[in-house]
Amino acid sequence: MLLIASVGYLLASVRDIDVDGLGTVAVYILTPALVFDSLATTDLGGGSIARIAVGFVVVVAALAVLVEALGRLRGRSVGERSALVLTSAFPNCGNYGIPLCAFAFGAVGRTTAVIFVTVQSVVVYTLGVWIASRAGGGRGLAAVREVFKLPLLYAVVAAALARALDLVPPSGSSLMDAISMVGDAAIPVMLLVLGIQLANTDAGASLRRVATPTTVKLAVAPAIAAAVAVAFTRVGFGFTDSAIGRAFVLEWATPAAVTPLVLTVEFARDADIGGLSPPEYVSSVIFVTTVLSVATVAAAIAVLESGVLGI
Repeated sequence: MLLIASVGYLLASVRDIDVDGLGTVAVYILTPALVFDSLATTDLGGGSIARIAVGFVVVVAALAVLVEALGRLRGRSVGERSALVLTSAFPNCGNYGIPLCAFAFGAVGRTTAVIFVTVQSVVVYTLGVWIASRAGGGRGLAAVREVFKLPLLYAVVAAALARALDLVPPSGSSLMDAISMVGDAAIPVMLLVLGIQLANTDAGASLRRVATPTTVKLAVAPAIAAAVAVAFTRVGFGFTDSAIGRAFVLEWATPAAVTPLVLTVEFARDADIGGLSPPEYVSSVIFVTTVLSVATVAAAIAVLESGVLGI
């Protein structure tokens, strides 16, 4: 992962690259193909998908309540509390998490990550938009409808209908091979985008303010996710495959997501966080958590593969 991402980082360091175009290709073409291919051909049942979705909502709610309460106790402004929630509660489960889970846990890990991304997309473009709008004085709540413009949502629907109606193109057919080839391109492109984004991130003076979200994102979030996975197992709602549960926890160990940066630019750029704008604050959290995740993600994989958590 680091080797591929470093290519994007080095290229962006020596050339002026606009990552928006590459990101658009990934969001509107490559990722939907990956989603359809993964969901249409997966052996995961509806129960596993439900567990991933429920688990995601539980962890997001726990993290949001925790950091919001922490911010209030420390007397933080609504702008800083909003940025804190956005950077702590949403992991980089797409261009970081999908290849990570694919490399760590194979096809099942990749499919789990794809489902995770789909659920997060719905939540971040609803709850996430409201949180960002709160920081900006309530503007832009109508942007919640953006979730319905994302092709990955319709890729999920198409895959579900194809499975239900037994219309999934046969493996080895020209159509399925084309979809799979486009979907497979998503992972390296996501990593290249990640490297380019890091090269274009200006951490600046806000580095000193990111200790709290960094700690929550890289340590507290995976710990809560592991606790939820273990609790699910003990109440008979556990993941049917250990790779699913481990990929679920590993997704929460990834660094802060990039989408909150887009939301703060759109809805909260004029808010103030101790002399910094929310985009500057969020960019710094993304940068720091991504760099530090090299060590923390490796540790998380080691713990998960050891089986000590029982998932």
